[in-house]
Amino acid sequence: MTASKSSRARNARAAAQAGAPTGAARNGASGGTAVKNASPARGGPAKPGGSAKPGGTATRDRDRPRNGAAARGPRTIEVRDEPAERGPAPWLQIATFVLALAGLGVSIYLTIAHFTESALAGCSESGLVNCTKVTTSPQSYVFGIPVAVLGLAFYVFAVVIMSPWAWRASRREIHLARIASLVVGIGFVLYLVYAELFTIGSICLYCTSVHVITFLLFVLTAFAAAAWGLKPGAPWKLVPDRQPE
Repeated sequence: MTASKSSRARNARAAAQAGAPTGAARNGASGGTAVKNASPARGGPAKPGGSAKPGGTATRDRDRPRNGAAARGPRTIEVRDEPAERGPAPWLQIATFVLALAGLGVSIYLTIAHFTESALAGCSESGLVNCTKVTTSPQSYVFGIPVAVLGLAFYVFAVVIMSPWAWRASRREIHLARIASLVVGIGFVLYLVYAELFTIGSICLYCTSVHVITFLLFVLTAFAAAAWGLKPGAPWKLVPDRQPE
């Protein structure tokens, strides 16, 4: 009985010693697998949403240039030298210059007819249109000076001040002198029209043509001052420059 118990005890201790390493190995194997799964290898695959850098450091998507564009350098702003805003358009410069030349031509003819006492060509001598009655009336003199001579002096100045070169002048005084001369001219025209209609009782076709030209110059000059101010006009050319294709 005693011998059998002691033999069984020895067998149990031997079995226990033989089974311990097997269980430890199993537990060790299980623990090792858990450690491996919990700690990924260095330099391994990066987490989703990032890219691996040398040394195993992950880079997030926000650090990347958006839309796949490469990093840009500092922006450069291109500055173009655009011409400054100019004054009256070329068509207005030419129109006023042509009108001034026409007024000068009629004034020269009236001055010659006044001093030679010759009849004006194509003008009636009776009725409402009577050029001789107008040019020989007392109202044909102002301060002892013939109106024809005053008109001639005015249009000599008008041709100069209405020329394209004067329109492009940078001096403000030239543009002020143009406006002032037209204000004086239109005032003198109003006086002459009143004298013809209410004092003399007749009109002169040549004088009326000068009055109309003066009125048109006044309107165009006032329009230029209102639209563009007292600025130099843009240069004009007979043949405009071709635009690059």
